[in-house]
Amino acid sequence: MSDKIVRLFDRPADALRAVDRLEAMGVKEGDISIVANNREEWYGDDGLRHDRLHAQKRGVKDDDLDGKDDRVEGAADGATTGGVIGGGVGLLAGLGMLAVPGLGPVVAAGWLASTAVGAAVGAATGGLVGGIVGALTHEGIDKKDAEIYAESIRRGGSVVIVRNHDKRRAEIEAALSDYNSTEAGIRGDYYRSGGWNGYDAGAPDWTASQIENERASTAAYRPAPRN
Repeated sequence: MSDKIVRLFDRPADALRAVDRLEAMGVKEGDISIVANNREEWYGDDGLRHDRLHAQKRGVKDDDLDGKDDRVEGAADGATTGGVIGGGVGLLAGLGMLAVPGLGPVVAAGWLASTAVGAAVGAATGGLVGGIVGALTHEGIDKKDAEIYAESIRRGGSVVIVRNHDKRRAEIEAALSDYNSTEAGIRGDYYRSGGWNGYDAGAPDWTASQIENERASTAAYRPAPRN
């Protein structure tokens, strides 16, 4: 059984805030990795989050990048969230963009991303995503779970993984749960309920509209009770 902690997030902003929280808790930057879908172009070549800039041009305050005006939502932590989304320090300062067949564009940082890129060099198909599955399984994570994490990225999500957590698993898992994270088992049940049979590196990229529709579907999904 792997001692790594892996969680997936439907919205990149949640994953970014989770990473920032982990670092604030004292988890070392070198022990955290993030890989996030960038089909919605929330991250650009200049490091700015385009969705936030576009929102500002429309007169909308949307620091959490959820497509809704924070003032309408009554977001009390907008200033703090804006600082996190801007990155610029810690792990988030190292975010970089990559194009991945089957996933579309992604943004990644950390040890797992570096390992996955190295594993993918020379591969005919799969690109970074194949490398991610391989990197996760190499770290002791079950291959079925690794495929779920890869599929979640393809569908617009983000994955955060923590290693060397120094017996702070419960504390770290609780912190990640504060940012709408999901585990592989729950998300795998949802995927299979729609006929998914496993990750396919050759599957087409998802569009931004498909990603947003998927988020609505996952939010509405209620798993059947386990016997």
